[in-house]
Amino acid sequence: MSDVTTSTGSKTPSTAKITVIGLALLNIVAVVSLRGLPAEAEYGLSSIFYYLFAAVFFLVPVSLVAAELATGWPEKGGVFRWVGEAFGGRWAFLAMFMLFIQVTMWFPTTLTFGAVSLAYTGPRTSFDEKLAGKQLFVLVAVLAVYWLATAIAWRGVGAFARIAKWGGIIGTIIPAIILIVLGFSYLIAGNRSQIQLGWGDVIPDFSKFSNVVLAASIFLFYAGMEMNAIHVKEVRDPTRNYPIAVMIAATGTVIIFVLGTLAIAFVVPQADINLTQSLLTAYDDMFTWAGISWAGPIVAAALAVGVLAGIVTWVAGPSSGLLAVAKAGYLPRFFQVTNASGMATHILLLQGLVVTLLSVLFVVLPSVQAVYQILSQLTAILYLIMYILMFTAAIYLRYSQPNRPRPYRVPGGSAGMWIIGGAGLIASLIAFGFSFIPPGQINVGSPALYVGLLVGLTVIAVVIPFVIYAKRKAHWRDPDANFAPFTWEAEGVHPGIPNDSATETSKAVTATAPDRHAAGAA
Repeated sequence: MSDVTTSTGSKTPSTAKITVIGLALLNIVAVVSLRGLPAEAEYGLSSIFYYLFAAVFFLVPVSLVAAELATGWPEKGGVFRWVGEAFGGRWAFLAMFMLFIQVTMWFPTTLTFGAVSLAYTGPRTSFDEKLAGKQLFVLVAVLAVYWLATAIAWRGVGAFARIAKWGGIIGTIIPAIILIVLGFSYLIAGNRSQIQLGWGDVIPDFSKFSNVVLAASIFLFYAGMEMNAIHVKEVRDPTRNYPIAVMIAATGTVIIFVLGTLAIAFVVPQADINLTQSLLTAYDDMFTWAGISWAGPIVAAALAVGVLAGIVTWVAGPSSGLLAVAKAGYLPRFFQVTNASGMATHILLLQGLVVTLLSVLFVVLPSVQAVYQILSQLTAILYLIMYILMFTAAIYLRYSQPNRPRPYRVPGGSAGMWIIGGAGLIASLIAFGFSFIPPGQINVGSPALYVGLLVGLTVIAVVIPFVIYAKRKAHWRDPDANFAPFTWEAEGVHPGIPNDSATETSKAVTATAPDRHAAGAA
């Protein structure tokens, strides 16, 4: 998954206009992350196929569908608003909760990468490798960095914005350029590649099901493109220029992922690929070959800075989104407590507790790689639930609210939405199913334990929001909340019944149903 997740609110449209290139760059920065490249380097040249396939059937659909939803329903709420407009408060809360909890699950995985980066800042590579494999070191580093980020976020937007400002450039863009340039220079200089370079190797061996299982995770490399859909109204002639920006961003993202993955595959033998260490090992090998081994610790430190910047930003972001939903009446007043800086302190503490408990898994399972894979897959599963709801809502809203003004529409009318949104929906469903199957390339200990943990944690994560929704009380809603009512609330129409077929009976039922008043009406 990318080091980012989803915007949960809307912004006031600016009079300034974003250029096509500007929006493309925003999307590239939002999506691109280097920490997952070793997982795909295992596939060699066939990774090209998987990256292109995922871009066509996931990246582009997410971008275009989110643009239509963001412009059609620009009120505060993001995916909570979009799903709620189609299916009501219960499913909207599930979508929002999936966003929040998947980010919480994401923290230990990305912090594992940060911990390994810290280990490689030492002067001796052999010692660094041993330190990076120590479970206790990884656990301590993960918790220390996470709680440091929480303490920074606690101080408000100004504090974490200063730290996060250059994190993407220092920790992602520059290291990516270095990786690609050195990796291909290594190959061009005549060194033996660690993978086969025949054109026939681009097409995967579909007879090996284990290849498909691990490759399914590549869909979530592209997650987060919906984050910048809120900017579509700030683009001149969005019907023409937004798709162009998406295509540029998709192309740039694919190029970075493909070339970065191949750079690692050229240098690191497939048998030695490690999900948490191979990126740093590749850098060390490349720097040694180039005669600049002293640069290894510098790049490792830059990657660690990038991780910290991302963590600081996303400790605060999703918790703020959940706070807005809580104030609309979906969570008890306990979770609506804020400090002087406006930060959701009780939500931050709860999130920190969950991250801490998950991180302890590092000392329970047989290897850091196993835990890394389990938490990465769980993150993917929960995020995919949100995407399934988003695509389904987008298709349904074309029929339930056909006359809703949409400054940007997925091209091709209803057929276009079925094709593009349907492709994203089917891809999400397939990736969701594959995410539960243990990958053959990674030692995850007991396969039964692996699958059991994934199923159990997924069920718990899905049940929790339904239970909370069923138990909600009218007094949970903050009277000062500025959360606009859903369209079906304002018009007295059941979600799930097209407006043109609504009856006076449905209006009366909606007006008297207690859950409608607790569902976030402002």
